[in-house]
Amino acid sequence: MDFIPVNKPMLGKEETTEISKIIQSGALTHKEGKGKYVLKFEESFSKFIGTKHAIAVNNGTAALHSALLALDLKPNDEIIVPTFTFVATAEVVLHVGCKVVFTDINPRTFNIDLSNIQKKVTERTKAIITVHLYGHPVDLNPILEFAKDKEIFVIEDVAQAHGAKYYDKMAGSLGDFGCFSFYPSKNMTTGEGGMITTNNSELAEKLRMIRNHGESEEYKTIMLGHNFRMPELSAAIGDIQLKKLKDFLNKRTNNAKILNNALQNVESINIPIVEKWATHAWYLYTTNLKDPNKRNDLITKLREENIGTGVYYSTPLHLMPLFQKLYGFKGGEFLNSEKASKSVLSLPVYPGINKEEMQFIANKTREICLSL
Repeated sequence: MDFIPVNKPMLGKEETTEISKIIQSGALTHKEGKGKYVLKFEESFSKFIGTKHAIAVNNGTAALHSALLALDLKPNDEIIVPTFTFVATAEVVLHVGCKVVFTDINPRTFNIDLSNIQKKVTERTKAIITVHLYGHPVDLNPILEFAKDKEIFVIEDVAQAHGAKYYDKMAGSLGDFGCFSFYPSKNMTTGEGGMITTNNSELAEKLRMIRNHGESEEYKTIMLGHNFRMPELSAAIGDIQLKKLKDFLNKRTNNAKILNNALQNVESINIPIVEKWATHAWYLYTTNLKDPNKRNDLITKLREENIGTGVYYSTPLHLMPLFQKLYGFKGGEFLNSEKASKSVLSLPVYPGINKEEMQFIANKTREICLSL
């Protein structure tokens, strides 16, 4: 059996054909970020998510950064962020001159929740970034109700949850913004790229200016911006990938079911919990080992069977040197996140894995876990 990575982009002839057309045309990008393919991708994506607007940018970090810039935040305003996530979610807060206020997670889903948010809100809190980690949506309704009462913005970080649903609504359609990444490992990719979804037309217009040097029209800059434009090549790939996303998600879900069936009665490992109101996007099939000391043994033995794994994330953000230096964290501040960082392990479920390979992964994982 060849090595099976934990994730892999699924690109085909359709993407190659479309890219060739663009290369031959020479129209690789558009000065205002409004090229033919970008506009088409934005329209398709807004329809898929169910929002009025979708603004394409060059990566997921730029999407988060742009969303914060659109809010006209003041220095030292506070932004609440889960500590158990990728660093981009927090670093953009520093880039706009605000204070990162970390919060712990719900250990069932590894997501931020209202009970942890309430402990951290102050009169300086201006926004909450909710991360739909691993593809499982955040329990948003209580957070949205609380935030509306406090006049706090809610930004959904949907980098890992393309196609996930909260009740019957798409992740990325409920908050003030939804911020997506199209990095190669994601449920759909543009190579590199990002998207911001919103129903607020005023904020959408600001975002379009922010991605193009703050210009309201050519050579007329009215606000501080960046070059966050998505190239035409990326948008063309994205529009094709979006058409394939439903099939990708079905295959990920079926692969997750195979793992669930094999591992559900194995004492040493907890399979992922999916809440009744959630449609999981299965970006990562993340297990939880009951004995964290056995994680490295499991990783090593799976690797010997050519099965890739991933640990997302081995260090909570508050224990990263950057944030320790800034805020003085020592450990013990966010116990659920610290415990999760020592015990989580992700297994492959990407759509390129065939049924035989998936059953092999499931059987070997079960066999090794029973021996631990």
